[in-house]
Amino acid sequence: MGKGTLEVLLVDAKGLASTDFLAGKIDPYVLIQYRSQERKSSIKREAGKNPVWNETFKFSVNTSDLQHKLVLKLMDHDTFSRDDYIGEATINMTDLVAIGMEKGYLEQHPAKYSVVLADKSYCGEIRIGLSFRASKD
Repeated sequence: MGKGTLEVLLVDAKGLASTDFLAGKIDPYVLIQYRSQERKSSIKREAGKNPVWNETFKFSVNTSDLQHKLVLKLMDHDTFSRDDYIGEATINMTDLVAIGMEKGYLEQHPAKYSVVLADKSYCGEIRIGLSFRASKD
């Protein structure tokens, strides 16, 4: 059993579906969830369907957990009503964590992941880089 740090580089998204009823641009942000930990990206005001973040987030990882999934929920910030759900991407990181524990460090360069709705219909893509560093304790 070991521990480590997962680092998530949120790069950008492309072709996101618009959620606004009116013709205004969407204000996207991402809720990044790993187990009980959650981080929130900055809101990209009027960024439209192709926002760029280039933000990094860190999560603590316990390697005794059996499944390592990262869930990225894309949302549209609304000032006067509840934020709209755009879609989500789920990334299985079990291999990244296992190999990272074995080697001490593993980095996965930014890759594209499909953003989908609950019915699995495609509604854009998000680009994420990942790295895992094993703790030395």
